[in-house]
Amino acid sequence: MAIEVRIPTILRTYTADQKKVEGSGDTIEALFADLETRHPGILDRLVDGGELRRFINVYLNDEDVRFLGGIKTSLTDGDSVTILPAVAGGAPSGNDAV
Repeated sequence: MAIEVRIPTILRTYTADQKKVEGSGDTIEALFADLETRHPGILDRLVDGGELRRFINVYLNDEDVRFLGGIKTSLTDGDSVTILPAVAGGAPSGNDAV
């Protein structure tokens, strides 16, 4: 089963700078385990204590997996998984400063 996984810039050091990689698995959890065998170290950046890390968003065919079943979400051949780190913060500008 081939699953296309889109990798964010910050994690490309684990994928030899590849934007997309292929993996396999019948769930997100199995897919991540497969990615770890091909790209050692990536799993710790995605999962903590058996759950997605708080600031990592994962989308299955444009649907947030947290609303589908988390890392237990089922996959089928040809699915597309996108990994995105959450973006937060920034400094207030102009008159917004406190």
